[in-house]
Amino acid sequence: MVAALSLQLAGCGQNYPVYILELPEAPEAWVQLLGEPNWRIEWIAPNGQKQSKDILPRETVEAALPSTWANPVTASPWWRRHNLAPGLLKPAGALFPYDVSGSKLRLTWEGGVDAVFYWELALANQDGSRSPVNLDWPRFRELFETGVLNEDVCKDPWLVDWRSVAERTVSSGFDRRRLVAQPRESMSIPVSSGPWYGTSPFADPLHFAEGETPVFRVTAGVDVWISGEGILRCNQKTWVFTLW
Repeated sequence: MVAALSLQLAGCGQNYPVYILELPEAPEAWVQLLGEPNWRIEWIAPNGQKQSKDILPRETVEAALPSTWANPVTASPWWRRHNLAPGLLKPAGALFPYDVSGSKLRLTWEGGVDAVFYWELALANQDGSRSPVNLDWPRFRELFETGVLNEDVCKDPWLVDWRSVAERTVSSGFDRRRLVAQPRESMSIPVSSGPWYGTSPFADPLHFAEGETPVFRVTAGVDVWISGEGILRCNQKTWVFTLW
């Protein structure tokens, strides 16, 4: 995808507008637990190459964006002091030009889902037959506003396995019926009562009674939960708890 865009844009010789990236506030629960995050910003530059920049809390960043095609921008929060690397917690994001307001590109937590789905489509689109540029993004966003999707998915779109949806979309076209929560199983894990916070900014914290063995709903992949004591990584077969 990125290579194809590079060829498409090579030699264009035109100037592209520069936008101030307006980041959202980090979820209050994350800030109270971990402090203000650093951010890793990723976008596609006018030459078609993926760019990234790490910024400090409250720092601003600008990006030149090509105006000829839809462009995803992600902002991944991370915390050096807690060894929480970029990509572990879900990102905020935006899609150019849909989230432009004047000289600013407004990133939101909802937009992070769109941007990640864009990247996944680009990754799966090896033969160039179904470019994410051509997806009807306004209509895609409307799906989460019109009540046609499962209530849980509308509340937290990160319940969906976006890589799987992207691969199937590239293979046979987009189908909203694929936007369902990943299968989960209950797993008892002898850790503290919490509260435990997920990697999604939309997920409700988990609270367990003192003396009760916490039960987590886990997928076949790697699920991450954080608390004041440390970080829990688990799947349907095993778990690892690491103290801060």
